[in-house]
Amino acid sequence: MNQQLVSVVAFFGGVFLAIQAGFNAHLGVLLKKPLLATIATSFSSLLFASVFVLMFFNEMPNPNLLKKVPWYLWFTGGLFSVIGISFYFYSIPKLGLSKMISLGLCGQLIFSAFATHFGWLNLPVEPITLKKIIGIMAMITGILLINSK
Repeated sequence: MNQQLVSVVAFFGGVFLAIQAGFNAHLGVLLKKPLLATIATSFSSLLFASVFVLMFFNEMPNPNLLKKVPWYLWFTGGLFSVIGISFYFYSIPKLGLSKMISLGLCGQLIFSAFATHFGWLNLPVEPITLKKIIGIMAMITGILLINSK
């Protein structure tokens, strides 16, 4: 896939996550428990992902390959997903979708800059450059403008 197409896919991934967050925050408000909305999201994600795997994968990974995956990688992503999604569903009704998304993206951007700079989480190393610092500062400025009255 070329870079432009991948960028479009990433953009629409963000759109879909914002839509998902809005629906599930509303579900959490109606249930009066954001964590129950997280369970609904996780369960429905499992169902849809299973259908997509059955539709699009001709073969499953080799059992020897599965054995080589460290045990903690099967669970830690889910743990952080539940915590992050629950935080989103809790904060959307209190902040609004655009404020929550802007703050959430800021957290993702700042963490990802440090994670790639230091190679955390087995990510490829990408040094923090002056350009990146300017970009992060521009995003923080944008967030301040979005969140100001």
